[in-house]
Amino acid sequence: MNFKGAQGHRFAESPVLKLRLPAWRSRLMALLILSCFAVLIGRSFYLQVLNNDFLQEKGESRYRRDLEISASRGRIADRNGDVLAISTPMKSVWAIPADTRLLPEQAKLLARLLEMDTKDLSRKLASDKSFVFLKRQVPPDVGERVATQKLPGIGQNTEYRRYYPSGEMTAHVVGFTGVDDKGLEGVELAFQGLLLGHSGSRSVIKDRRGQIVEDVGSIKPPQDGKDIRLALDAKIQYLAYSQLKQAVTDNKAKAGGAVVIDVTTGEILALANWPTYNPNNREHLSGAQLRNRALTDTFEPGSTLKPFTIAQALESGKVRFNTIINCAPGKMTIGSATISDAHPHGALTVAQVIQKSSNVGAAKIAAMLSAQQMWGMFDAVGFGTLSHLGFPGEVSGRLRPWKTWRPIEQATMSYGHGISVSLLQLARAYSVFARDGDLIPLSMTRLDAPPVGSTAVFSPQTAHEVRAMLEMAVQAEGTAPKAQIPGYRVAGKTGTAYKLEGGQYARKYVASFVGFAPASDPRLIVAIMIDEPGGAQHYGGDVAGPVFAGVMGGALRTLGIPQDAVLQVAQHASGDPAKGHGGMEKL
Repeated sequence: MNFKGAQGHRFAESPVLKLRLPAWRSRLMALLILSCFAVLIGRSFYLQVLNNDFLQEKGESRYRRDLEISASRGRIADRNGDVLAISTPMKSVWAIPADTRLLPEQAKLLARLLEMDTKDLSRKLASDKSFVFLKRQVPPDVGERVATQKLPGIGQNTEYRRYYPSGEMTAHVVGFTGVDDKGLEGVELAFQGLLLGHSGSRSVIKDRRGQIVEDVGSIKPPQDGKDIRLALDAKIQYLAYSQLKQAVTDNKAKAGGAVVIDVTTGEILALANWPTYNPNNREHLSGAQLRNRALTDTFEPGSTLKPFTIAQALESGKVRFNTIINCAPGKMTIGSATISDAHPHGALTVAQVIQKSSNVGAAKIAAMLSAQQMWGMFDAVGFGTLSHLGFPGEVSGRLRPWKTWRPIEQATMSYGHGISVSLLQLARAYSVFARDGDLIPLSMTRLDAPPVGSTAVFSPQTAHEVRAMLEMAVQAEGTAPKAQIPGYRVAGKTGTAYKLEGGQYARKYVASFVGFAPASDPRLIVAIMIDEPGGAQHYGGDVAGPVFAGVMGGALRTLGIPQDAVLQVAQHASGDPAKGHGGMEKL
């Protein structure tokens, strides 16, 4: 049957059906379609074979996590192995905010377990970060209670919190770490590179609720930090700490410091300060309590510097042990300034200038030396320079260039005014008298071999003669009989100096004593400084001398050092007990 259209044409004979497109057009369309397929295939091949990292990462981010494995910080121990700082495992609770969907009662429970404010918890959970810590270093039992709740998106990992068994006793030496386990003070900061260690990581798979369902494997194992063995002796440290604390309290002082050094090795066996702090309680760690005064504070050392002036004069041949110095009438004027002795003296031997601590005698001996000679000697014993311990906050003190010295300044420096030092510098400097005139480097860590790098400052003869003078200073006719120790010969020197405030000397004092024992064969140096004693006494011999005796006596007995008190060298004030000089040379 044939159908006809509106104009009488048969349908099969329609002009539209008879229209023929060009052959090139169909080929073009086919080519375009094939090209699109080729592009899609190429793109798929590129993404899935050649460069699939991006998609792989996006896919894995929905079910895989890399978690940090904390490394344990190295331990700090004293020379005998007693632990001074150790890391204890704690739990840190974290969240992946995108996966955390907590009901109101779950959020309240979590906040209560972590002892957090609910608003603070909600703020952290609403963070746009991919990972947030809710609370770090919570006790393991708290972490366990959180884990039993199986809260979606909430996890935890092990971290370490530093614990200090000796507490405030060694606080200024050991220091402390922050919440990220990095050293902030003391040895913790000085040896950060060795103690820290390196964290590892592990890969885990989590389900749609954010819970870890499988460990994929460890990417990088943690490397624990190295242990540090200090030169510190915990027993001697306790002696220094307890004696110093008692002295500051009894003398109503502002502060104090104590240092104990091994003469033979330069090892620092004790270093104590008061006031101090408890490094296990870090809520209020700031201010003056953190200052390691023995290294970071300087003061004018007063008469403790007289032995160095006399040693330089002996070394230069300007005086001898028994040379007479006329100190009458107990005063001396240089320019417009007057130097006075606390107690007027007449004619004194050089040895008695030390024994009686005469400012006039020291100034007259200093006048025999050039400013350059004195400066060179002060520089040689370490004043004005760092001790290179690597300890944070250590200061170099103040030693002005000799070319700027006026005569009065040279005179006052001879007895410790116009120059500033730290207690550690002062203790180290006295090693030239405790040894045979040489200065050795100090060490905060235990040494397994003899020290190297000693520097000769004075001859052995000069060192021995000054040592004998220092013994005389501790005897009954000296300035420090309270520094005597039953059974041991002691050598040392007192210091009492005014404090500088606003460029002017105030009626405030720094009392000090530095000495060593046994004097026949010195083993230990002990330096004591009491800042602003406010009691009935303020002289170094009365305030610092007894502290020295308590620390030194206990330390010698702790180390088992034999007694040597059978020889009473200091009674020979009119002769040279070290070399047996006869007659007196009068100047």
